[in-house]
Amino acid sequence: MNAIARHAQLLAETARQSCGCNFRLHGRDPQLGLDCIGLVEHCVKAAGRDIIAPNGYAIRQGQPRQFAEFMENAGFAVLPQAEAMREGDILLVRPHPVQLHLLVRLKDGCVHAHAGLGKVVFTPGAPSWPVILIFRLQEG
Repeated sequence: MNAIARHAQLLAETARQSCGCNFRLHGRDPQLGLDCIGLVEHCVKAAGRDIIAPNGYAIRQGQPRQFAEFMENAGFAVLPQAEAMREGDILLVRPHPVQLHLLVRLKDGCVHAHAGLGKVVFTPGAPSWPVILIFRLQEG
C-alpha cells in the first residue's frame, strides 16, 4: 500500500471513529461537536495533512468553487462527479437547491455531520444526494 492509500485509509478510519460526535455549526473539535467542514478538517489532519477550513459561513450558502479552493490547498485533486468514488474521497453533495454538504467516502458508505439528527453519522451505500465534486488526496 502506497503512502496516499495509507493516508486515505486513515482519513476514512477517522471519519468512522467520529460517528456519534455531536453536530455543531462551525464545530471544529470532536469533543464539542463538528459540522461537515469540521469533520473533513478533523479527518484530513488525522491523515497528516494541513488544512485551513473556512469558518463564519451560513448553513445555506456557498459555491462549489469555494469548497474546491480549500480542498486543493490541502492537497486534494478536484474530480468530476462521474469519477468512481474511493475510500477516503471527500464528496461535495447538494442535499437542497441552496445547500452544499461534505461527506467522507468509506468502502461501504459515507460519514457526514447530520444537522437534523444532531450528530455525525454513517450512511451505508452510495450518497442519496447529487454528487457535485469529488476531492481525492494527492501526493504532497
